[in-house]
Amino acid sequence: MTTTSAPAPATPFRLDGKNALVTGAGSGIGQSIAILFAAQGATVWVVDRDQPAARATAEAIAAAGGQAQAEVVDVADEAAVGALAGRLPPIDVLVNNAGIGHVGDLLGTGAADLDRLYAVNVRGVFNGCKAFAPGMIARGRGSVINMASIGGVVAVRERLAYTTSKFAVVGLTKSLALDHSHTGVRFNCVCPGRVETPFARKRIAESADPERAYREMAATQLTGRMAEPREIAAAALYLAADESAMVTGSSLLIDGGWSAGK
Repeated sequence: MTTTSAPAPATPFRLDGKNALVTGAGSGIGQSIAILFAAQGATVWVVDRDQPAARATAEAIAAAGGQAQAEVVDVADEAAVGALAGRLPPIDVLVNNAGIGHVGDLLGTGAADLDRLYAVNVRGVFNGCKAFAPGMIARGRGSVINMASIGGVVAVRERLAYTTSKFAVVGLTKSLALDHSHTGVRFNCVCPGRVETPFARKRIAESADPERAYREMAATQLTGRMAEPREIAAAALYLAADESAMVTGSSLLIDGGWSAGK
């Protein structure tokens, strides 16, 4: 029996000639993904609901010699996401990164909180896939990367709404991969643990003892520290690149060992 394999690219993890779209790219993980993708040769559409933030990311990419364009869209708005897809060229790599958080257990979470997180974290991912994946499927190629969380794999204390939404993202991603496995389009998600995002830094700064707050947040991970956004971006690059052609339906954990004992 003989087997064939895809030829290895001359330079690993390059995205030359690919159009990539990253939501929530105005800051944090999304910004790092957009910058890294552009550095690896992709033309990047920087999508965020914060216009100055989106523009700043696109300008940083351009200043480094990359290709980027800022777009202002709320991912929870299905019509707006669909309209964006209608005016852009074919997208090869879609990163549904935009997301929001909420701190609270059952007693500290209202229905409005759950609905708010669901609208962005779940419907936002669904809207992106619904708008851009059909074009990929028609062309027979593409990579969709959904940003989930360690909270989509194991429960996290006092994150009821957030954990619920991220478990949904993992399930959505697996369903997409299963249903469309024959199309040449891959669907995966990244599940970060604690990351030093603006949201995390804000919580730490607002605490009575910031140093202690950092230590407590970092202690959930065997590495003893929180991840940097660029480390999550590296995982997204792997899933975007042709080197991950055999990877679909996966939940890539970048959690510093958080889940190792679960």
